[in-house]
Amino acid sequence: MSAEEIKKNKYVELTYAILDAKGEIKERVDIPIKYIHGGDSGLFPKIEKALENQVEGARVEVALSQLEGFGPSDPNLIFTDDLANVPPQFHQVGAEVEMQNDRGETKKFTVTHIENGKLTVDGNHPLAGQTIKFVITIGMVRDATEDELKHGVTQNFSTGSNDTVH
Repeated sequence: MSAEEIKKNKYVELTYAILDAKGEIKERVDIPIKYIHGGDSGLFPKIEKALENQVEGARVEVALSQLEGFGPSDPNLIFTDDLANVPPQFHQVGAEVEMQNDRGETKKFTVTHIENGKLTVDGNHPLAGQTIKFVITIGMVRDATEDELKHGVTQNFSTGSNDTVH
């Protein structure tokens, strides 16, 4: 019996690592991500295309430019303020704060820098502006059930700040 190939309407499980341009692992997911191939998977289009016709156990590497991946870094999403104006619970690099604009839209920001009495937060995805490489290991591949095709798989493919990967 030959292995199932990834094609439209196949249920697929995969694990992955994201590496930066220096080859350093920036994120690793060892609990399988589940999706229906060719549907509203949430995968980057270049990744979904690279997975087409692959089989269980295959290892696939896909490089994404900043435009194919998380986009360029937007300087309008980086803010610096006096440390005295920021609540103490955010006085550490890596702290996350959710902010709301005048229209009621919320966005998550991460404290990226504290120096000379100033604190900087960044609302860009941590991998924005970078060329990255996904190293993907394909797990189970099978026909999706009617229920999965109708309702999708309940787990979203996401990374970093819980934003869906597009």
